[in-house]
Amino acid sequence: MLLGLSVILSCLEPARAAREEVSGSIQEMMTPEEFKAAGLNKLSPEELQKLDAWLQGYRQVAEKKATARAERTKMDLLVSRVDGSFNGLTGRTVIRLEDGTVWRQANADDRYRPKVTDHPAAAVIHGIFGYKMQIEGTQEFYVDPVRSP
Repeated sequence: MLLGLSVILSCLEPARAAREEVSGSIQEMMTPEEFKAAGLNKLSPEELQKLDAWLQGYRQVAEKKATARAERTKMDLLVSRVDGSFNGLTGRTVIRLEDGTVWRQANADDRYRPKVTDHPAAAVIHGIFGYKMQIEGTQEFYVDPVRSP
């Protein structure tokens, strides 16, 4: 579970670092040599102000995209505990987690008996083939999210 948390936090750090790096005007972000080499020294103060305003809008869009990407990454790994007892997979098992999500066993042929039955730890990973759940004391198995009506 600590691995999952460290993966989530590592995805958030680059977005925070990028946000800190791009604050300020373009002239503050570039060295005087870079500013001159780009020809920006030829712009009037009004033109520089318009360029800075455009860059600020671009930064906001990029920040929103980075935040959305980090949120998707967080949703790709869910770590919780079974809400109550877990008696294993019987073919049509519905599993409610303490975070409020509800999952249904996807493969009716999967049958597992758990080693831990009272509030076992659970992790759900969203991969290219769907959602896989692993509950403490069992093998991993495919699940489908249960949607509320």
